[in-house]
Amino acid sequence: MSKSAAGLFVLTLLCGIFHFSVVQDKIITVPLIACGVFGTLFMAAMVAGRRIKFDPVLR
Repeated sequence: MSKSAAGLFVLTLLCGIFHFSVVQDKIITVPLIACGVFGTLFMAAMVAGRRIKFDPVLR
């Protein structure tokens, strides 16, 4: 996991925890929207950081 993916994962967790600790009703709030945005960016960072190993020597 890259450093940017790890940072986005932590931000996603913090926003989610903050939303559930502050808001008791099921409404859309700014931390919940930020959680979705950071989660999407986290998934994009995981896909972009994936290393594809290619063996140029065919055996």
